[in-house]
This record gives sequence, C-alpha cells and structure tokens, in this order.
Amino acid sequence: MAAVTWKEIFLLASVVLGCYWNSLSCGFVFDDVSAILDNKDLRPSTPLRNLFLNDFWGTPMSEERSHKSYRPLTVLTFRLNYLFSELSAPSYHLLNVLLHVVVCVIFLRVCRLFLDKTSSRVAALLFAVHPIHTEAVTGVVGRAELLSSIFLLLAFLSYTRSKGSDHSIVWSPIALTVVLVAIATLCKEQGVTVIGICCVYEVFVAQGFTLPALMDTVLQVLRGKDGVPYVVLQTLLKLIALIISTLLLVIVRVQVIQSQLPVFTRFDNPAAVSPTPARQLTFNYLLPVNAWLLLNPSELCCDWTMGTIPLVESLLDVRNLATLAFYCLLGLLALHSLRYSDHSAKTVIMALSLIVLPFIPASNLFFPVGFVVAERVLYVPSMGFCMLVANGFRIVSQSGNLKKISWLCMALLLTTHAVKTFNRNWDWESEYTLFTSALKVNKNNAKLWNNVGHALENQNNYVRALKYFLQATSVQPDDIGAHMNVGRTYKNLNRTKEAEEAYLIAKSLMPQIIPGKKYATRVAPNHLNVYINLANLIRANESRLEEADQLYRQAISMRPDFKQAYISRGELLLKMNKPVEARDAYLRALELDRTNADLWYNLAIVNIEMKDPSEALKHFNQALDLNPRHKLALFNSALLMQESGEPRLRPEANRRFLIYVEEEPEDANGYFNLGMLAMDENENEAAERWMKKAISLQRGFRSALFNLALLYSQSRRELEALPVLGELLRHHPEHVKGLILKGDILMNHRKDTRGARECFQRILRMDPGNVQGKHNLCVVYFEERDLPRAERCLEEALAMAPQEEYIRRHLAIVRGKMAAMAAAGEPPAPKGDDRNPSESRARAREGRGRGGGGGRGGEGSARAERCRPEE
Repeated sequence: MAAVTWKEIFLLASVVLGCYWNSLSCGFVFDDVSAILDNKDLRPSTPLRNLFLNDFWGTPMSEERSHKSYRPLTVLTFRLNYLFSELSAPSYHLLNVLLHVVVCVIFLRVCRLFLDKTSSRVAALLFAVHPIHTEAVTGVVGRAELLSSIFLLLAFLSYTRSKGSDHSIVWSPIALTVVLVAIATLCKEQGVTVIGICCVYEVFVAQGFTLPALMDTVLQVLRGKDGVPYVVLQTLLKLIALIISTLLLVIVRVQVIQSQLPVFTRFDNPAAVSPTPARQLTFNYLLPVNAWLLLNPSELCCDWTMGTIPLVESLLDVRNLATLAFYCLLGLLALHSLRYSDHSAKTVIMALSLIVLPFIPASNLFFPVGFVVAERVLYVPSMGFCMLVANGFRIVSQSGNLKKISWLCMALLLTTHAVKTFNRNWDWESEYTLFTSALKVNKNNAKLWNNVGHALENQNNYVRALKYFLQATSVQPDDIGAHMNVGRTYKNLNRTKEAEEAYLIAKSLMPQIIPGKKYATRVAPNHLNVYINLANLIRANESRLEEADQLYRQAISMRPDFKQAYISRGELLLKMNKPVEARDAYLRALELDRTNADLWYNLAIVNIEMKDPSEALKHFNQALDLNPRHKLALFNSALLMQESGEPRLRPEANRRFLIYVEEEPEDANGYFNLGMLAMDENENEAAERWMKKAISLQRGFRSALFNLALLYSQSRRELEALPVLGELLRHHPEHVKGLILKGDILMNHRKDTRGARECFQRILRMDPGNVQGKHNLCVVYFEERDLPRAERCLEEALAMAPQEEYIRRHLAIVRGKMAAMAAAGEPPAPKGDDRNPSESRARAREGRGRGGGGGRGGEGSARAERCRPEE
C-alpha cells in the first residue's frame, strides 16, 4: 500500500482549485442564508454551549420547528469563519474548497487499499472534478458533508490498522475509530454509517470471507462442529465492539432530538405522505434517479422538492423499469463481489458499501427526510462510484486493444466534468442565478418560482417578484407559502385589498383541526405565519384591531407554543392600550424561550407603558445579558438611566450610548443623547462635539439644535447661539422654546428689541395663551420705554396666569415707575432697572416637559427633547 506523495497532493490541489476558484466570488445563497446570515450561534456574543443545544440552523433542539439536524462541530467552523472575517463570503467558500482538497487526498489514500497507483489516481481525480459535488463544495452549508467525510475516511483508515501482523486484534485503532466516528457524526449524522463500512471491510476484506464461505462457517458454528474458529471469534469480537459503539451513538443522537422526528409536509417530500403503494414505489424510484445523477450530471438542480419528480402511483408506471434495472444491476454487482475473493471483487464490495451505506439515512426507505433528492448527500456515495469507475478503467485498460481508447475516454470524462463543475459554480453566484438555473431544469417546482421571487424581492423589485409568486400558485395551487408570498408582495406594493385576499386564500388551505389529533404534526410551523401576516395587515385599520387579535388567538389555539403569535399579540395589545394583557402575552412567550433578547426588550417597553421604570430597566438588562449589543435595549436602557436623574447611573448610560453609536454610527439620536449626558455632567466641550455630530447626520435635528443653542447661552456664548437658533427656526418655525431663547438673546445681548418683539409676537400668534411669550413681550415694551403698553400687557399676562407671582411683581415695578415719573412731571422714564431682563432670561429657560417627535423627555432650562430611534 503506497503512501500519497507530495506530487499527488499538489496535483489534486491544483485540479480542485482550478475547478472551484470561481466559487470564491459566490455569495451566501439558499440554505446559507439560514445557516450563516440568520444563525445567531455564529456570533461571538452567543455562548459556545448554545452550539450543542441548538440545531444546524440555530434553532433549539427542544422546539418542534427544529429540523433536528445536530451538527455542532460544523457550526463551530462557521463561527471560526465569523471570528476572522464576520460575514465575508469568500472566506467561507475558500475553507470549503480547502476541505474538499483534504477529502480528495484522504480518499486517494483509501483507494490505495484496493486499487493500484494509476487507477487510484483516476478515482481521486474523478472525485475531485465530479459536478455533483458543486452543491457540497460551493454551497457553504455543504461543509457538513466535507467535514463528516474527512472524519469518516479517517475512521475507516484507522480501523484498517486494527489487525496486527500476527493476526491479533489491535484495540487502539478501534478506539480511535470510535472517537473519529463520533466526531464525524457531530459534523453530520451520516458519519455513523462508517461503522457499517468497517464491518463489511472486516468480514470480506480483512478476514477474506466470501458469501459461500461465510455461510459455511455460520452453519458449522450453529451445528457445533469443531467449535468456533479463532478467526471467527476475533471477527465477532471486533464486530460486537463496533455495533455497541454504534448503538451508543444512536442512543445519544435520539436523546439529542428528544425522540422527535422533525415536522415535514407534503410540499417538502410529497411521497412521504402518500398512500401505499405510491410511497414505496416513488421512494424506490428515487434510487435510480440518484444513480443517474452520478452517471450523467448534466442537469443539476439545487432543489428537487414539491413537483420536481411526479409520484409513481401505479405498478404500471414505466419508471418502475428503471427501479427494476437498478436493483438488478446492484444485485449482480453485489453477488459477483461476494462470491469471489479476488482483488477486484474486494474492490467492488467496498465500493458498493461506500455507495449504499452512507446513502441509507437520506434514502427515505426507513424514515422520511425533508427532501426528495439532494445532490450534496451524494458526496460520500460518489466515492464508491468513482472507485467502481476506476476499477472498470483498470480492467479495460489492461487489454492492449482498448488501452488507448480507455485513456482517451477517461481524459475526455475528466475534462468535461471539470468544465461542467467550473460552469456550475457560476450558478451559485447569487440566489437569482441559482434558482433561475434550476428553473431551466425543472419548471414544475413551485418552490423554485417562489425562490426566484424572493431573490427579486430582496432587490426591491416587487413587480417582477409578484409574477414569479403568482406563477408558483399556478404550478402548485395548494401551496400555502406561495399565496403568503403573493400577499406579502401585494402589501409591499401598497395593494392591501389584494394582499388580504391572498392571505385569506392561504388561510383557507390550512388543514382543518381534527379533534384529538395534534395539529402541528400535519402542517409546517412556518405556514401558521399566515395568521400573523393577515393580522399584521388588518391591524393597520384601527377599526379592525379586535379582528386582528382574534387571528393571533386562533394561531395560539392551534399551537400553544407558537412564540411569534404571543409576540405579535403583545404588540397589538399595547396598541390597544392593554398593557397588562400585553405583559401576560410576553411572559407566556418567555416561558417558551427565555433566551430571546427581543422578548425581554419588548417586556421592558410594556413596563415603561405601565410607568414601572425599575422593572423596565431590569428587563432591558436581561436582554443585554443575552445580547450585549442589542441596539434598542442599549439605547432605551441608557435613556431610562439618563431620565432617572441619578448621577450614579450616568457612566453606565454613557457606556451604553457609546456602544450604540458603534452599532449605529449613522443614527443621530445616539450622539444627541451622549451630548445630553455631557451637559448633565457640565462637560461642555464634549456636549458641543456630540451635538454637532448629531446635527451633521440629521439636518434640522430639532432637539440637538435647540440644546446646542442652549449650551452656548449657558456658557456665555450667546452670540454663537444665534446662527444655531436661525437654523432651528428655518426647519421648525413654530418652535416656541427656540423663539423664546432667540428673543432673550436679541434683547439682552444684541439690544435688538425689535427682533425680540417679533419673536415673542410670533409665539402669541401661534399660541395666544402662552404666558411665557406674553410676559417676555411685556418686558420688551418696558425696554422700549412704552410703560403704558407694558402695564396693559402685564395686566393681560396676570389675567392669563394669576398664580404667577413674578408677573404680579413686575406689574408693580412698572406701575411704580409710571407713578414716579408722573409725580416728577417727566416724560417716559429712561431704561428701567435690569431686574426685568434678568428675570426674562430665567423665564425663557423655564419648565421641563415631554417633547414631541416620538421622544421621551422635554425642553426646558437644562434639558430639551429626548429622542429615541425609530422602532
């Protein structure tokens, strides 16, 4: 058994890189979106232990909507990718290509056990370039196949060393095999099937049994003649060790999925819910379909679900001939290889074991899976196929007459496969290219029409997307998801009537509840979102809020663990001003998922509505414990700390705002509130910097402009405040506080009583009952020496606010001045004492209230509007 040389490694690496270098330009498509972009388990903020509690897609294994695909080590490699490059797709694709190189090299090493140097190279090269592997290599989620294959092959190689030179058992390789099998299984479930391959190897290769010899030995043992041969005892001992380890792995796997199979529908796998004999005939027909993809990978498709392969519903269906031919060919190969003990027969039996055993979990023959055909699950079976081809090539090329022709055919096969693989990679460049290429192969799959629509929808091309979604409903009229897509697209096009009609059609297609039967077992959990989508649509109409609530409650009655229904209902109840019921809805959702940071955040918002800031802050903190960079929780908790007025909370509020602006560097609200905190701490330079940053990001930012002007005024830089107030009033000409502050500065620092009078008169035109504006206008009249007018003005102001002592005091001052002047027979007195202007300044900054613009907070002497980001 020759070792793999560096030249061979370089050859395989060069071929693989030549075929797959263009995959580096591909993005995240199809299942990559769920496994990479939407999977929180990749983020460093998620505890590592979650990888071992959740499925491949980041869904807790305990949830019914989980696919039960438990591959924590594969997800760990995704997380390492994220650590180094976050969501940069080329790094993920590059690692996949390198892993494929590793698989090819190890596979060459395995081939050397059964083939000569030349034919083993042929097998490895054919495996390296086979187009069926594009889904496993170019699709990022195919990494599960790559990693599992690496450890599967290593486990097999380890087991081949379990026989000593003196034919004794060497246990250390067996122990290593079990460990590697466990690792392979944690990468993908099919890794456990290598145990079966090891058993075949042990019986028919290591011990050299043929089927007749094995039967004779078994009969002898059963008859008790001559006892049990030592070689048989050794074989049984090793097989028992392998079988026990397999059973333990299976038991652990069943415990992990909590003895529940995932919920699949007839749309995922139509044959799985078909009656006998259609189910059996169709599943058996899928075997030659997969074999044909290995033989002739000319028409590849990323999705073979729904109507791609029509059901085989009758024994008279001509496709049954393909099934019969497949079983005949497989049986003949197996029978030949089991009857003879020559090297070629051993190669064939091992090739067949590589084809058959790893494919069994995906075959639908023993339990249903969530797909009809999936090209990536042929990654390991294609190894056996490549070994069969290489063995046949070896036999044919040994014939002198056919040697040149066989080499020419093999060169042509490798070349065409390499070109096909390279071109197929371009299909995976984007979701649009991937699904449009699939539609060229199959136009009877509604899911493909839907997915092209999704790709266009992501480009905001709703008009074209709608055409594809409507075509999906035409291809599969009972496809609930397609009608939901139509409804959502109509909503995006602001065609709410058509959207509601589409949702109602989808709702009518939902299975009816059967008493005593669990509803969730007969429908995909995401189809229940039709109730959520319809309710979200109609609740925009204030008169239909109760109707929307009824839909949420209907969804909950169908699935009491439907978390999203509780969340959406909580939002609606808040809108209906029912905070107590909203709180109960969120608490019920938290019973289902206490690790959801968004739920804790929503509960905190309910606490704010219920005027319970301490509970709100506690729940904000729980959200941040789960997701330290939860943007809305960061912002609103910091705002709550800031509004509490407690100086001890300000440093933490400042820290959270700083993290928030790191996450949302274009949101002016974050910088504005940093400025407000700096003003609270009398850090005027920092406050000015943050306010200017907020204004630069949001022109006309009302609160930031006013508070920057207020900051200048309080810092005795009143003249610098005037341009800021000018910009504020250009954008918000009715801003009363800004007009008061501008009038104050004009009167006291520019001595521009005319300009000040215009400011205060504008306030009174907008709000004749504004006491502060009225009083300050009276002060202007006083400054202009129009004492009678100032007296009348103050009398009117006092009538508006008889409780205000400062107005009464100012009126007395004016009357005293007028009396003194009259007694002296003097004309209007010169400019009065400066108590009034100073008190005018105080009144200009008086008050604190709730501001507009969706914020929490107000404008006043020390504080203006508090703003929260759009939610």
